[in-house]
Amino acid sequence: MITIDFNQLNIHPDDRILDIGCGEGRHTIEACRRNGTLCVGADFSFKNLIETKKKINFHQGINDLCCKSIDLSCMDVTTLPFKNSSFDNVICSEVLEHIPDDKKAILELVRILKPGKTLAISVPRFWPEKICWRLSDEYFNANMGHVRIYKKAALIKVIESSGATYFASHYAHSIHTPFWWLKCFVGPNRTDSKAVNLYHRLLVWDLMKKPKSTAFIDRLLNPVLGKSLVLYFKKQ
Repeated sequence: MITIDFNQLNIHPDDRILDIGCGEGRHTIEACRRNGTLCVGADFSFKNLIETKKKINFHQGINDLCCKSIDLSCMDVTTLPFKNSSFDNVICSEVLEHIPDDKKAILELVRILKPGKTLAISVPRFWPEKICWRLSDEYFNANMGHVRIYKKAALIKVIESSGATYFASHYAHSIHTPFWWLKCFVGPNRTDSKAVNLYHRLLVWDLMKKPKSTAFIDRLLNPVLGKSLVLYFKKQ
């Protein structure tokens, strides 16, 4: 499930790309499909990195990647082990809402980005996320769960005050929004809900098959119902 629009990143051969908070590697793998790139996938969870490695091995086995190098590392977004201006593109997707000191994390993201290069950040959109919080206390009280809800203008202001200039945004994953509302309504940790499981099967089918019909519906509804807010910045 790709949230970031890679067309906004303006990637060239030999670009260094960091996917921080890579999870199971969806954006890391997409970056590795860009010719000649040097990609780093990083996450706080070692377990996530193991899953990312498995997926990279699969894609390498089918000759699906064309990057120059891939590195995976366990690290904390608030204390990144890189020199200033180390990366041409930094991706931070669905991470900041989990970080207590998000301002420190944002400063780190901007610090390691080269001047004039692109930072892509996504977070849950305000109003769909607000409904999830109201439907279930478990949703935001879970270990490593969400600690805040962002408003677009406020988040842009914080990132721009850290040294990056906003230039574009969009919303993503509208067809996922009702799934999370349903999941929160029945209980986010329940595994026996037929409705939730059926909807999950639909989302997995959509992810694997990529039918034009659901892609069209997703694009059509994203401005209103998109679950993720995606922001793009250039370092000053």
